[in-house]
Amino acid sequence: MNAIIAVKQYITKMVDDCGSGMKVLLMDKETTSIVSMVYAQSEILQKEVYLFESIEQPNRETMKHLKAICFIRPTQDNVELIQQELQSPKYGFYYLYFSNRLGKQALKAIASADEQELVREVQEFYADYFAVNKNLFTLNIPCCYQNMSWKRDKLDRSIEGIAALLLSLKKNPVIRYQQSSDNAKQVAEGLKRLINKEGALFDFRKSDVAPVLIILDRKEDPVTPILNQWTYQAMIHELLTIRKNVVDLSYVPGISKELKQLIFSGEQDEFYDKNLYRNFGEIGQNIKSLMEKFQEKSQRSQKLESIADMKAFVESYPEFKKMSGTVSKHVTVVSELSKIVTEQDLLALSEVEQEISCQTSHSNAVEMINKVLHNEKATDLNLLRIILLYALRYEHHSGNQLHRFLDVLSRRDFPDQYKKAIQAVLQYGGKKSRGSDIFGGNTPLSITKKFFKGLKGVENIYTQHTPLVQDVLDSLVKGKLSDGQYPYATGSPVRDRVQDVIIFIAGGATYEEAYSVQNFCSINQGVRVLLGGTYVHNFKRFVKYYIS
Repeated sequence: MNAIIAVKQYITKMVDDCGSGMKVLLMDKETTSIVSMVYAQSEILQKEVYLFESIEQPNRETMKHLKAICFIRPTQDNVELIQQELQSPKYGFYYLYFSNRLGKQALKAIASADEQELVREVQEFYADYFAVNKNLFTLNIPCCYQNMSWKRDKLDRSIEGIAALLLSLKKNPVIRYQQSSDNAKQVAEGLKRLINKEGALFDFRKSDVAPVLIILDRKEDPVTPILNQWTYQAMIHELLTIRKNVVDLSYVPGISKELKQLIFSGEQDEFYDKNLYRNFGEIGQNIKSLMEKFQEKSQRSQKLESIADMKAFVESYPEFKKMSGTVSKHVTVVSELSKIVTEQDLLALSEVEQEISCQTSHSNAVEMINKVLHNEKATDLNLLRIILLYALRYEHHSGNQLHRFLDVLSRRDFPDQYKKAIQAVLQYGGKKSRGSDIFGGNTPLSITKKFFKGLKGVENIYTQHTPLVQDVLDSLVKGKLSDGQYPYATGSPVRDRVQDVIIFIAGGATYEEAYSVQNFCSINQGVRVLLGGTYVHNFKRFVKYYIS
């Protein structure tokens, strides 16, 4: 189960199936991003696609010599745009590919508009989701709730997106959901109705052990999106923000033009692909090795003592240039990350976060927070993290000192919106909203020390926290996932060891959870896990869209 390959195969097929000749790829806003996250523009150009256009752009130039490959979502607006396009065509022929199921009425409307009979093909290609990593997908819905319940259109979009994922992977899974969440139940029941309605589409050859889809709600684990992160991809998103595989560094003083917008895709960057889940200290060492290789290569390249040397240099130049760009990109990013870590004293603050979220002593937590409140390097956002963790963990503790902490924060002009967020998070993900004890009151959390080698002056940092996703996977694979807490919307209990698992988090997933999934699969050989969510959060976005 590989989200990137599933989407990429569709794109490759639609470009190849229309034959040779010059082509234009006509997309909508969402499908443009879906394609760009799995395919580099240079790769598509090699397939005779010479133009990329938006279906929403009305004033496109007429070029009858081009074939139009249209890849769009089957929305009412898009169907109407296709009708308008066919009534006043700008290209020679049209190959229509919809990213999800196309209704019969929509198909009739398109056929009626094709008076010149220019449409050569109409197909459903189920690439209706954004493939972030091999094991991570998102629907890119930043705000799916209103008053803690689904917005109707976002619920429908989520059901459609998950259905497309299942169809692209050829899976008809047993569906389970988090019993304590009505939001999770609505997704599960909606998928059940859709699969029953479209039975023929989901009639795949059955495997020996049925795949399992588990629908979770973000509120069941509000802790994971709050914590600072220390693996490369998660850290970049936390401190710099990744939007559809792009990091914007245009705000960095003196940065060169080519480094203002950086693409972070494992498909296009081998170093990034190999280091997604490495911790920060390892990244520093690996970039150093990359630079040494580059320097070694560049020095060899200067020895142009013969025609053969020159020929070898010219032939290797594209790789040489690509390596140069890779070195520059990652050195720039790690430099920026290091600056933020130092300026905001994140190593010290992160250790406090981990201690509060994983240890039990209230007095120790109070002592640590008292020190943090007087740390001049601590930003308001990082103070909010720590206070939120305290508020969640010690929500009903008899000695709760939340009000005193807020009084202290008031004297340093702590933003009012952050104060409101502290109460909102208790409503959103407090004890009454959750079905289990994420702080380990019922089941002890394993605590692991991880050493960060390579960061000067830093001996180690604790990464004690385990996302709920990992606990769910552990229980599922061992056959111990509670039928009461995670009931079945479809299918019956799977007694054999599961092999394929898809987890979807309504309310958004995180890169830390993607790392947990990767780590889980490396330990549990033979188990394949794909993680998805309505969005991929960092703390700032989590607060903005779900708490404040």
